[in-house]
Amino acid sequence: MNERTILVTGGAGYIGSHACVELLASGYQVVVIDNLCNSKVETLHRVERITGKSLQFYEADIRDKKALAEIFTQESITAVMHFAGLKAVGESCEQPLNYYHNNVYGTLVLAEAMSEANVKQLVFSSSATVYGESASVQYSEDFPLGPINPYGRTKFMVEEILRDLSAADTIIGAQSPWKIALLRYFNPIGAHESGLIGEDPNGIPNNLMPYVSQVAIGKLAQLSVFGDDYPTRDGTGIRDYIHVVDLVKGHVKALEALQSEKFKSGGCKAYNLGAGRGYSVLDIIKTFETVTGRTVNYKIAPRRAGDLAEYFANPELAYKELGWKAEKRLDDMIADTWNWQCKNPEGYA
Repeated sequence: MNERTILVTGGAGYIGSHACVELLASGYQVVVIDNLCNSKVETLHRVERITGKSLQFYEADIRDKKALAEIFTQESITAVMHFAGLKAVGESCEQPLNYYHNNVYGTLVLAEAMSEANVKQLVFSSSATVYGESASVQYSEDFPLGPINPYGRTKFMVEEILRDLSAADTIIGAQSPWKIALLRYFNPIGAHESGLIGEDPNGIPNNLMPYVSQVAIGKLAQLSVFGDDYPTRDGTGIRDYIHVVDLVKGHVKALEALQSEKFKSGGCKAYNLGAGRGYSVLDIIKTFETVTGRTVNYKIAPRRAGDLAEYFANPELAYKELGWKAEKRLDDMIADTWNWQCKNPEGYA
C-alpha cells in the first residue's frame, strides 16, 4: 500500500485544485472525486500540466455511498482532504435545504464510507463563518461559535459531527482513532503563479476579488461596495485575505501533523488559516489599481444584512502546532489573480 495516497473531495474546485498541485508536488498520490456542479474537469488536466504528474479522477457525488465504497475499494487511500461543498453565503440563505443536504449530509456519507474503509485521517475545509460576533476583531480558535447564515451553520454542524466522531473513539479506546484537522479559512484569493488554474465562479461572482478582476477586464460593468459607513478606517468592511497557495500549503502541513506523534492518540482540532491582518474593500480596489494599472469602476451601495464591520484571523496556533504561516503579500495575491484573469478571460471555458 502506498502510504501517501490522498482522496481529495471537490478536487476540481478552486481550492481543491490548488491543493492537488501542492500534494502532487509534495510527493503524494492524488485521487479526486468531484460532481462538477461548480467546477470543470479541465482544471484537473491543468493540474497535471503544472506538476507533470497524473492523478486519478472519479466524477461522482460524495452523497453517493456506493460510489465512495467503490473508490475506497479500488484505491489505497490513507487520508482525505474534504473540500466538496457549496460555499455562497447569499445562495445558502435562498436555498438552505440544498446547503444542508450537500454540506452536512454529504459529509455524513463520506465519514461513513471512510469508517467502513478504516481511513480515519481527515483534513476538513471549514470556515471563519463558524464564529459569532465578538468584541475582538481578531478571531482565535477558542472564540465562541455562532454562525449567522446557513452556509456557516453547515460548517459548524460538520465540525460538531467530526468532534463527536473523534470523541467516540476516545470513549471506546479505538485501536485506530480518528485524526481530524478542522481548517477555518478566512478569505482565499489569488491563483497559481502559472495562470493555469484560478477561481472561475459560475455566473456573477459572490466573492470580492473575482468580481473586481472581472470589472477590471471589462466582463462586468461595475462593482458594488456594500457600505462605506462602518466604524473602520475608511468606512468599508475589513477582512483577512490569504493567498490560495498559502492556504493549501496549510492543508499539507495539517496532513503531516495528523501523521505525526502529535495526533498519535487521535483527536480533532481546529486551526485558523488566515494572514492575521485585515484589508478594507477600498484597500483591495486601490491596491488592485496600483498593481494592474487598471481602473476599477465601483459605486457605494447599502450595507448587506449580516455583514460584520471587521474581522481577521489570529493564526498563531497554526504557526505553533503546524509550523505554518501565510507568506504572500496582498500585491502577490492581486498580481496572481490578474495573471489568471488575463490568461483566462472566460475562465476554463
